[in-house]
Amino acid sequence: MLTNFRAISLSYKSANLQIREEIALTDDQSKQFLFTSKDVLGLQELLVLSTCNRTEVYYSANEDLTIEIVKLLCYVKGLQNAEKFIPYFKVINNQDEAVNHLFRVSIGLESQVVGDLQITSQVKQAYQWSADEQLAGPFLHRLLHTTFYTNKKVVQETNFRDGAASVSYATVELIENLCEDKVNPKVLILGLGQIGKDLAENLKGTTFSEIHLANRTTSKAKELAEAYSHQYLPYDEVLSSINKFDVIVSAIQAETPFFILSNFPEKGFLTYKYMIDLAVPRSIDPKLEQLPGVVVYNIDQIQNKANAALELRIKSIPSVEKLIEDSISEFNNWSQETIMSPTINKLKNALEQIRTDELTRYAKQLNEHESKMVDLITKNIMQKVIKLPVLQLKAACKRGEAESLIELLSDLFDLEKDKVSQ
Repeated sequence: MLTNFRAISLSYKSANLQIREEIALTDDQSKQFLFTSKDVLGLQELLVLSTCNRTEVYYSANEDLTIEIVKLLCYVKGLQNAEKFIPYFKVINNQDEAVNHLFRVSIGLESQVVGDLQITSQVKQAYQWSADEQLAGPFLHRLLHTTFYTNKKVVQETNFRDGAASVSYATVELIENLCEDKVNPKVLILGLGQIGKDLAENLKGTTFSEIHLANRTTSKAKELAEAYSHQYLPYDEVLSSINKFDVIVSAIQAETPFFILSNFPEKGFLTYKYMIDLAVPRSIDPKLEQLPGVVVYNIDQIQNKANAALELRIKSIPSVEKLIEDSISEFNNWSQETIMSPTINKLKNALEQIRTDELTRYAKQLNEHESKMVDLITKNIMQKVIKLPVLQLKAACKRGEAESLIELLSDLFDLEKDKVSQ
């Protein structure tokens, strides 16, 4: 029986921020999930993608493993009530729909900020983890490389990637709007993972001159501060320096909030202090908004500020979808042909065995020249005989009828027996 490619998806479309941050996996947890799933479920192809907006699992299996996979996600997260999360997952058991969903996610059509530039690198990282665990078989290898190639075509042939309408760029736009009346505003970025790094890079081209970077890894903060002409702030001085900054952006990865009420003066602030939380789970306690002068934005509240870029991207969506459609069609042709390849090889082997058996029977009756001529003639005959079944198989693949024709050819030429005899 052929295995089916499937997916389950929990995203901003189906779950609020609180649910998403409960189930979101860190890098180490993603790797642990892959290892555990391979051991417990015996899967051979598996991809886990966990970002601030989605946690998704793609896998190949003969049966729906949604419940088992969600339980394993909860096990890795240390959560007891897996039943609570199951309703938030969209289950995709149709292979064509699962493939299409992965394409749309990888390109950025399903991102909260349409065309998010980060998602492609996040998918590539997820793919690398699967490959490291030997969980990327031929199907997944081909599928992901096809999505990466399609993304390049999208960049080259459409306006979908024009501008920088990612979460980080949307944050830049928000910061610019919040600080338009401030003289020389001071901004702190805490956490220099992909989002924090992108934000630091995007802020380089703005008029802000007082941008500080802080990170658990000192060397990374110093390196990026130098690269983007920002300033470095030691990680252990962040909490004591809160009062210095007009805007604090937190993209730090932690299980509990880094910024809490006890870090702030009880009386709040005379001027607005803007706290922007780009982390999942949240790193800024929402209760901070109880303090005078403190305004907290979480990742769900970040609005797309790149209106011009967004309009171009939206207009480009039909072109992007056409590229995806063409790529999926080519991928499906390849996928179907891999199904028929073993049968074609068996058929060739069966005919070749008949040919060589007959040549052996008459070998003593032929001289060297005659043997060569008969060998050449019979090879040409065999190639012509097999040509039509191969063409019929390819046509059947495109119609989705390959399995029935494979079964018919196997019966006609006793190919299963051929397999056993080998």
